[in-house]
Amino acid sequence: MLSWFVRRFATPQISERLLRHLDETLVRDVRHHWVVFVRPALVGALGLMFVVLGFFVVMKAGWFCFGVGGVLLLWAGWKALGEHMDRFVLTNMRVFRVSGVFSQTAATMPLNRVLDITVRKTLAGRVLGYGHFVFESAAQDQGLKEISYVPHPDRLDLLIQEQVQRAGLRGKATAEPSNG
Repeated sequence: MLSWFVRRFATPQISERLLRHLDETLVRDVRHHWVVFVRPALVGALGLMFVVLGFFVVMKAGWFCFGVGGVLLLWAGWKALGEHMDRFVLTNMRVFRVSGVFSQTAATMPLNRVLDITVRKTLAGRVLGYGHFVFESAAQDQGLKEISYVPHPDRLDLLIQEQVQRAGLRGKATAEPSNG
């Protein structure tokens, strides 16, 4: 029962979304940077402290501590699972994002619609190694506009540009002639 739950609701179903009959291949499955799990971990630790405290206080206060601790642990687990399930995927044909635990949302953009990618890195992002992507496409109102907390954003930006180039969606890449 638990393994079914983990397979069905705690693992993003990325491979099911690939167009195998059109030879679509997975290039990168991007998870959020670890920093998104800090808040749920801190709230979970606080919840655990309330549960432990419940063993050392009078019974009426103990039930209150167990209740508060349980709610905090459930909230932390739900937020962490939600972050785990939010994935940004790059294939040789498109980029897409899958998010949600019980109800899922999927937003897709073909590589030929990617006009511009802006990579924003805050000071904390530069220090810890994450950034935020802002996509601009021919259709400005899409579900794949901003992807937050992307690890190694510069490398991923280059990988996306490489896939766009390989797909022949930009002009032919030419090297500058060397002076030698």
